[in-house]
Amino acid sequence: MFRALLIDKDDQGYRAGLQDLDDSALPEGNVTVRVAYSTLNYKDGLAITGKSPVVRKFPMVPGVDLVGTVEDSADPDWRVGDQVVLNGWGVGETHWGGLAQRARLKGEWLVPLPEAFTPEQAMAIGTAGYTAMLCVMALERHGVRPDQGEVVVTGAAGGVGSVAVALLAKLGYTVAAVTGRPQEADYLKGLGASTVLDRAELSAPGKPLAKERWAGAVDTVGSHTLANVCAQTKYRGTVAACGLAGGMDFPSTVAPFILRGVTLAGIDSVMCPRAERLLAWQRLAKDLDPTKLAAITHTIGLSQALEAGAQVLAGQVRGRVVVDVNA
Repeated sequence: MFRALLIDKDDQGYRAGLQDLDDSALPEGNVTVRVAYSTLNYKDGLAITGKSPVVRKFPMVPGVDLVGTVEDSADPDWRVGDQVVLNGWGVGETHWGGLAQRARLKGEWLVPLPEAFTPEQAMAIGTAGYTAMLCVMALERHGVRPDQGEVVVTGAAGGVGSVAVALLAKLGYTVAAVTGRPQEADYLKGLGASTVLDRAELSAPGKPLAKERWAGAVDTVGSHTLANVCAQTKYRGTVAACGLAGGMDFPSTVAPFILRGVTLAGIDSVMCPRAERLLAWQRLAKDLDPTKLAAITHTIGLSQALEAGAQVLAGQVRGRVVVDVNA
């Protein structure tokens, strides 16, 4: 038996709650993992509350992240006792995810836990931190260098934003952090931000082209914020877009792209190829200061995940939420 947060939808409506389940309930897969920690991301908040049709199969265990130990394996790449990390691949949406004490998965979805991190630290990073690293790698790939000027991070007090600020600052970039929570200014400066801006400066409808300001950007917000960031990006700069906390729309024009050669790089962490995932985790082990993780993270028990899911959606959570599934 194992404890899980289970979402169901039937004639009685949409509901989520803790249940004790038998191992026979686990879905198909060739690797069984004893889960140590999971996380709460924005997508998990949507799944738990039912505010968006994230879950596409019922019943469902949410949780797009997990770290744990292999208990049984029919995959030659994994042995019993291996410590593994999983991010994305549709877990928590179409396949049972990490907010449970056990998970059965496809071995090809797993990556080894980097030696630089404890299991709890790996989940402090989670999909949010792994996505932030993919954004930084995209900026580097398109030639954005620290000597070219400021890089802006929107939604900076959230999970992706917090890790992005810490990564960019450690790599020598001058970081402008944008947030709707001015009380988090000291927190963001502690992560390495040089400037903290109110999100109101970017969230209203703007001009097709504005004064050149940013060498690059990591955007977690979308909508008018992303449009304004693109309009303010310097000639041949790059914007890495990975989120939609402010909306899925993109009310922009082609002007930044055809007049300034701006690159809009889309970042998908869910189906990202395994080779790039491995590189991202290797880079995190090298380029993320582990001491920053304590400031970014707080840990809760599995029973607190229901309430915390709603708080994540309401923008009431700073940084990362790690879930100890055995507490």
